[in-house]
Amino acid sequence: MSNANDKDVININRRRMLINTTSAMGAVGIVGAITPFVKSCAPSEKAKAASSPITQDISALEAEKMMVVEWQSKPIYIIRRTDEMLKNLALGNPKLRDTHSNESNQPNYAKNVYRSRDPHVLVMIGVCTHLGCAPGFRPEANTSLDSKWRGGFLCPCHGSKYDLAGRVFDGSPAPLNMEIPKHKLIGNTLTIGEDT
Repeated sequence: MSNANDKDVININRRRMLINTTSAMGAVGIVGAITPFVKSCAPSEKAKAASSPITQDISALEAEKMMVVEWQSKPIYIIRRTDEMLKNLALGNPKLRDTHSNESNQPNYAKNVYRSRDPHVLVMIGVCTHLGCAPGFRPEANTSLDSKWRGGFLCPCHGSKYDLAGRVFDGSPAPLNMEIPKHKLIGNTLTIGEDT
């Protein structure tokens, strides 16, 4: 009789061992099957590189000139403004829709009349806030565009006008000022996408 009880005890232990082993193997199989799906949800190396900060040497950028670089598949306008341009921006313009950039997208340090960290260097996403066209740089004063035009950007698609800080003129189809990305400037090295 004790033999039968020993057999039952041995069988229970074997069953427990088989159940635990099967559960562990099943868990390993599930993890192995799910891993490729989880990895496919992560951004690709190309996507990671596109969102990474970029650096640009702007030492060759002359006054009243613009350079264009690409960041996150968008054109970034970098403009070196003159003292005269800054003086015109400081005068203000009653025809601007959002003069103080309260409704626009920019970091706090660019929420000023120049919309930049360094007044002489404007860094801006070169995309019209109306339908995404690339406004052209018009640094010269031109009263045929507007009686208060002291230079700025003109969108070729629907005629939105912006001043030399990317602030939109009232009456333009564009609803907001052009966007200012996070950036930092150390000497002539500009980093876009990072500001610390």
